[in-house]
Amino acid sequence: MAKTAYLGLKIVILCLLWYITSAANNVIGKLVLQSFAYPTTITLFQFLSITIYSIPALRCIPGAKRKPIITWTYYFKLIIPLSFGKFFASLTSHISLWAVPVSYAHTVKASMPLFVVVLSRVILGEKQTTKVYISLIPIILGVFIASITELEFNIIGLVAALFSIFIFSLQNIYSKKVLKETPIHHLRLLYILAKHALIMFIPFWAYQDLPSIIYGEKNSTIDGWAIGSLLFMDGLCNFLQNVIAFTMLSLVTPLTYSVCNASKRIAVISCSILLLKNPVTMTNIFGMSLAIFGVFYYNKAKLDARNEPILPTTSNPKEAINNFQTTIKKKSSDTNLLLRYIDTNEQERYFTKPIVTAINPHPHHHYNQSSQSSNYYNGNLSNNHYHHRNVSHNHVDNVDGDHRRIDMMHI
Repeated sequence: MAKTAYLGLKIVILCLLWYITSAANNVIGKLVLQSFAYPTTITLFQFLSITIYSIPALRCIPGAKRKPIITWTYYFKLIIPLSFGKFFASLTSHISLWAVPVSYAHTVKASMPLFVVVLSRVILGEKQTTKVYISLIPIILGVFIASITELEFNIIGLVAALFSIFIFSLQNIYSKKVLKETPIHHLRLLYILAKHALIMFIPFWAYQDLPSIIYGEKNSTIDGWAIGSLLFMDGLCNFLQNVIAFTMLSLVTPLTYSVCNASKRIAVISCSILLLKNPVTMTNIFGMSLAIFGVFYYNKAKLDARNEPILPTTSNPKEAINNFQTTIKKKSSDTNLLLRYIDTNEQERYFTKPIVTAINPHPHHHYNQSSQSSNYYNGNLSNNHYHHRNVSHNHVDNVDGDHRRIDMMHI
């Protein structure tokens, strides 16, 4: 009970800090872009800040110092694409911030649930409930109303914000996947992604902004010291915001993260209107409010869908199988997508007799079968397997009688 209360308090404090740092990051970022119109340079400074500030943080935070070992295949399949995602998401986010007001940019970004639903359908084949689809209507209408009534509307800003939120949606899905499938600390993952994104970004920045800065094309309205101070504060706020966001992602479910993210947008929009004083109309505010309301309704619909029973509530195996298959068709998740391919005979075995099967991950090693079954049943086998893989840099697996070498790496 005390542990749950502590975790709840920790999440509340993290949420408040997230809102403050995110609002500060967006307001300072807009101030920088108004005086120093180089969104590419500002993006570069943020990647550089995250990379530099993460190094001492990794040494101080327990658990973050250890470098996990993963396969090269996994590295190139997920880590590198996530780095590209951070590259493009951050750049397009700054372009949208440069082209349109902060309040409008974040109203457009409130359309993230629409992208999540579409991506889940395309990538995972996941169907949603009717409530979830209905919840998208106020989001779309709200963004549409905010767009047609925005006094400083810019098509480049709109497209950049939409592209940014599309990439962020993919990033959240696959970042959570990496954090669940590997023992990597969330702060180390942030450091790796920022470092790779920085390396990828330098050539693009050198082509886009460096000639203008070197050859003195005047694109700034304030002196160098003021620009340097704003860039420093922007980089620091961005680092803190990213650390808190990745911490939240590692602590809570994607649904809870979405609710916190929606609340964060309200804080950012409100602070930007009050501090930056960008002109808004009542219709514009109505559109923003409608979009945010749609996000909360979407989260409520997802929560209701999650609470639907999935286990059979009858002792009749045949009836249980029919109920089970019907529920799977209505409610998709990673587990359900897997269970769709289990044939009826296998399902009947699962419902009528519990089966625990232990698989020896190393056929050339001899394990105590009963002990291993117990470990598997308690969820410890995968941990023991992973610990064994960490002992050696090169490991040989036996798959269907064929030996193949898997090269491992520290990250």
